[in-house]
Amino acid sequence: MTNNSEIFILMVDDESSIRRLVAQIMMGKGYSCVQAASGAEALDLLLTQEFSLLITDIMMPEMSGIELLSVAHKLQPDMAVIMLTGVDDQETAVQALEQGAYGYIIKPFQPNELLINVINALRRRELEKIRNNFEKDLQEQVLERTRDIRKREEEITIHLVMASEYRDEETGSHIRRIALYATALAKALGWKEDQVDLLRLAAPMHDIGKIGIPDHILLKSGKFTPDEFEIMKKHTVMGAGILSGSDVPLMIMASEVALNHHERWDGRGYPNGLSGENIPECARIVAIADVYDALLTDRVYRPAFPEAEAFPMMIAESGHHFDPRIFQCMCDIHEEFRQIRRDSANK
Repeated sequence: MTNNSEIFILMVDDESSIRRLVAQIMMGKGYSCVQAASGAEALDLLLTQEFSLLITDIMMPEMSGIELLSVAHKLQPDMAVIMLTGVDDQETAVQALEQGAYGYIIKPFQPNELLINVINALRRRELEKIRNNFEKDLQEQVLERTRDIRKREEEITIHLVMASEYRDEETGSHIRRIALYATALAKALGWKEDQVDLLRLAAPMHDIGKIGIPDHILLKSGKFTPDEFEIMKKHTVMGAGILSGSDVPLMIMASEVALNHHERWDGRGYPNGLSGENIPECARIVAIADVYDALLTDRVYRPAFPEAEAFPMMIAESGHHFDPRIFQCMCDIHEEFRQIRRDSANK
C-alpha cells in the first residue's frame, strides 16, 4: 500500500487562503502538497515533478482551471484531477467531468468533503492505472503470441518452399524474389501491415504445385505440346490442394495465390477462367510479380529478355493479362522492382 507521504498533490488557486487551507488539510493526512498561485506556475511544476493529484480552482485570471486541466492531462495522463469552484454551475461541472476531472467541489467546502473526494479520486486513479497496465500486458501477450504463430508459419513456408527448390535451383531464387515484389506491391497499394506480412509468406508458395509435375515436362527445354501444357497447368490445382483445408489465414491466402496466379484480368487464364475482380487481389499481385520475374530470367526453353524488351511486353498486357490498377502501381514503383532484381543478382 502506498504511503501518503509518497503521494504528491498540486494545489492551484489564485486565492492564497484557499491554497493554505487545502494544503493544511492534505498535509494533516500525511500527503505531500505543493502550491501554485496560477495556471502558468502549475504548468512549470508539472513539467518538472510528477503528481498523483491536481486540485485546481476553475475561475482564475489568465488561465482557467478548465484550460489547465486540458494541458495538464497531456503532460501527466495518469494524474487525477479535482476541480474547485465558487459557482454552482451545472454546465461548467459537466464540462470539467467530460474533460477528465474526477471530482467537482463547490466552495466553501467542509474538510471531510474535500478528503472524501481526494480519497475517491486517488483510488480511481489507482484502479485506472491497474486497468491500463493490465491492458498493456494483455496486448503484449497477444503480440508475443502473434509473433510465435508467425514464426511457426514462416517455418512451414520455408519447408514447403524447399520442396520446390529441390526440383529446380532457379525456382528457388524466383520464389524468393516473388515474395519481395509482391510485398512491395501490396504496401504500395495500401494493404494493412498484417495482410502484407501474410502475402510475404504466401507468395513464395504460388508454384508449390510444381512438385507434382513430372521432370520431363517441368524441365523440358522446348515448347510444350498441348497435352504437356494441360499437365503443366495442373500445378495451380495441385498447389491449392496441398495448401487447402486449413483455417489458418496464411494457408487460406497461399491456397488462393497458388490456384489463381495464372488467371487473367480478361478471363482467358487458367484453371477456372476467372476475370476482373473475381480473381483474388493477392493472386492478381503475384501474377504481375511472377511474369515480371519470369521474363527477366533464363528459362530452359529460352534466354532472359532484356528489361527494355520485357517491360513494354508487360505494358501491352495491362487490362488483358493484368489488373490495370495494380499494374499502374507496379509502374509507379518500377525502380523498387529493379533494385530487388539487382540485389538478388549480387547474392
